[in-house]
Amino acid sequence: MAARPIWRGQIRLALVSIPVELYSATKSGAAIQFHQVHEPSGKRIKYEKVVPGIGPVDRDEIVKGYEVSKGHYVLLDPEEIESVKLESRKTLDLVEFVDTNDIDAMYYDKPYFVVPADDLAEEAYVVLRDALKAAKKIGVGQLAMRGQEYVVAIKPCGRGMLLETLRYADEVNKSQSYFREIGDHEPDADLLDMAAMLIERKTGKFDPSEFHNRYVDALHKLIEEKQCKKGEKVIQDPDADEGPPKGSNVIDLMAALKKSLGDDKTANDKGTAKKTTARKPAPRHAPKKAPAKKAAVGGRKR
Repeated sequence: MAARPIWRGQIRLALVSIPVELYSATKSGAAIQFHQVHEPSGKRIKYEKVVPGIGPVDRDEIVKGYEVSKGHYVLLDPEEIESVKLESRKTLDLVEFVDTNDIDAMYYDKPYFVVPADDLAEEAYVVLRDALKAAKKIGVGQLAMRGQEYVVAIKPCGRGMLLETLRYADEVNKSQSYFREIGDHEPDADLLDMAAMLIERKTGKFDPSEFHNRYVDALHKLIEEKQCKKGEKVIQDPDADEGPPKGSNVIDLMAALKKSLGDDKTANDKGTAKKTTARKPAPRHAPKKAPAKKAAVGGRKR
């Protein structure tokens, strides 16, 4: 079944309107959900909504309230909350354009694929995509969707374009309060050079398929083993794969970097040696070996 767009409308740039559709660019990954179970009976734990001093209450007696001070709430009916929701607009106005590196990565939230709605929209769509690419800019605007308003950024993505919702400024913590204790001292030049060499040697293209959620994989394996061995517990040696001893927080950074560079160089040298051996052409006419000389006895030849 083809995916359904989460929004249909148009991107407007001055007097140009481009009909588009938005599709979610991500999906839920591997995850394991646990439930609380009553062990003696094997039944799931259920929760009742209760009021202290009163006990369980009916669902139709529950309303939403905003706490304005300790123990004091402003009560809101569902109709009142619904009345302030923004109507999803069918137009996304690009109000400004910024450099590709102007938006900090912390502000990006959720990505969506932007697709032309029909063949007629494709030409204007391609023009906007290529213009953004050539200018190395990102289009910014606001989009009302699902009752809320989002700040969004549009940028080229391969043959198409990507729309990403952005977090508002009050949703992002300021880094200064976390990094203020870090000193301003200059790093040792030799350490910096070796770190740069290690980074250069390890540089490659990012392939997300090479990474797997090992925690989820281990949980699946544990659950399968528990299913096969009912009543038996699966245990693991707590000393296996133990990290550095507690209290040992002194690290010889120079030695660690040297070892990293050395191990990496050894691996590269071995790979190069194998390639050299494999590519060395065999001589057409192997030279005849000279007859071995007889060993001398007592320093004189016989």
